Formats: sequence, structure tokens, C-alpha cells
Amino acid sequence: MSKRSYDISGFTVVLDKITMISAVFEADNSEGWQFNVRLVSGGRIAVKRPDRSRAMLDRDLLIKALDGQD
Repeated sequence: MSKRSYDISGFTVVLDKITMISAVFEADNSEGWQFNVRLVSGGRIAVKRPDRSRAMLDRDLLIKALDGQD
């Protein structure tokens, strides 16, 4: 059985280690748009994109990958 993973923001995230994905929101200091991925370990990955549509797309793709997990 292979692990399901997703490459995002320079990281490879193992899907069964994700506990939460936040909504997309405007990042501080004019850094674009962001969503956060919380991991089982308590760690957090902040995914920032320059425009809202790209952040939404990346978040939606991650959720679709999670939904396809067996």
C-alpha cells in the first residue's frame, strides 16, 4: 500500500497526517492570500499565494485529494 501525498508550497504532505485545512483569507502585510494546513503532529503549514483564485485552487485540489483517500 502506497502513501498518498500532495506537493504543496515546497512540501510533500502525507494526506493521512492532515487534521485541518483553514478557509482562504488575506495574509498579513500585503503578502497575498493564505490558507493553513494543520498536521497530526501539531505543526502548521501556511500556504501563501499572490492572488485569491490561486489560493482557492490549491486549497480545493488538496481537499479533492483528501476526499479521494481510501
